[in-house]
Amino acid sequence: MGCAMWTHPQWQQRLPASGERLRTYSGHCGAVEGNTTFYATPSASTVESWARQTAPDFRFVLKPPRAVTHERRLIDAGAELGAFLDVMAPLGPRVHALWIQLPASFGPTDLGALARFWRELPGGLRCAVEVRHPAFFDDERAAVQLERVLGRIGAEWVPFDTTVLFDGPPGDPSEYEARAKKPRVPRRMRALTEYPIVRYHGRADLERTVAGWQPWVETVADWLREGRSPTVFVHTPDNAAARDLARRFHDEVRAIVPDLPAQPTAESDEPMTLF
Repeated sequence: MGCAMWTHPQWQQRLPASGERLRTYSGHCGAVEGNTTFYATPSASTVESWARQTAPDFRFVLKPPRAVTHERRLIDAGAELGAFLDVMAPLGPRVHALWIQLPASFGPTDLGALARFWRELPGGLRCAVEVRHPAFFDDERAAVQLERVLGRIGAEWVPFDTTVLFDGPPGDPSEYEARAKKPRVPRRMRALTEYPIVRYHGRADLERTVAGWQPWVETVADWLREGRSPTVFVHTPDNAAARDLARRFHDEVRAIVPDLPAQPTAESDEPMTLF
């Protein structure tokens, strides 16, 4: 379970220094989306700090730089990809998957580039692909073609479930903003590999968020019974409650699959007082 970030203004009341925020977050959640790496590759010392603050089984799902996926569209991107992976090397097994989030213009005719891109990846690196082109959701033939390519390269198809976000009119300004930025595509709930990854986006109303994820609770429980090891990321429009919601999702799945390990006891974020 995890969120789109490991730091949020509403999570920091007791935190003495920004350098320990990932350590604190990892006491609440076992995974995080690496969204910031899409915009800029961090320094080697920063990545070394990430490794020091997390256990070896913590999961980073990392986006490569935009030059790889959006500018070069996976074509002749080996140099940029190699430089990025070199910087990420200190994370070791914490790199759970390389998250290839493709632009909405990347459609069925581009699948050859995806197949060729796989040859540039080092052995043993797990790959997860998120597509946004409407054809992959509206045209069954296009979906089958994508699944065949992903199957050949052993990659997962990452669904970004925004169906609840777009269900009915927006309720507040944060939902207006989220709907302007997020893709509106049908829900997809099929796992291709042992390591499915799900991105779920809820609403500002927390109970609507919880009600909307119920199909995922059952699906994730089924995956666990099948021996898969899923990773689920919870989003809300402002993400203030996302960390606690991720833990709540885990607890709901564990109520169905009791063998699922309990979460760590999270440190309280309540402000410290003198009395």
